[in-house]
Amino acid sequence: MNIGEAAKASGVSAKMIRYYESVGLIRPAARSEAGYRLYGDEDVHSLRFVRRARSLGFPLDEVAALLDLWHDKRRASSEVKAVATRHVRDLEARIAEMQAMVRTLSHLAEYCSGDDRPDCPILDDLAGTAPRSPADRPHSRRRSGHA
Repeated sequence: MNIGEAAKASGVSAKMIRYYESVGLIRPAARSEAGYRLYGDEDVHSLRFVRRARSLGFPLDEVAALLDLWHDKRRASSEVKAVATRHVRDLEARIAEMQAMVRTLSHLAEYCSGDDRPDCPILDDLAGTAPRSPADRPHSRRRSGHA
């Protein structure tokens, strides 16, 4: 099958297939006499594997490691589990960082008056000029209108 057919069968765009091939994630496609890429069922299975691993947030280097393990029928499942467990820890750390961002931005938005005045604790914080606590802001009010 050609690259368009492989893309449709695998759910991976032709552009990404070419990219994965260029970075060595998947093996180079066979070529027709005219130079067109040709893909078989095994290639499509690998592309589906890559698509699923990427949808779970695995970075390319870990996808490559998982692909190698998948193709190695003598692998130890402990190796696969180690990659997955490490990725879970990375995801949990990223989630904690994002939750901290939500708390910070929610806190700043709470103390932004959101009116026609130019003072803004959100911009002050981004610029690194925000007072240490909202009580230190002489003119900021909570959204509810309290001083």
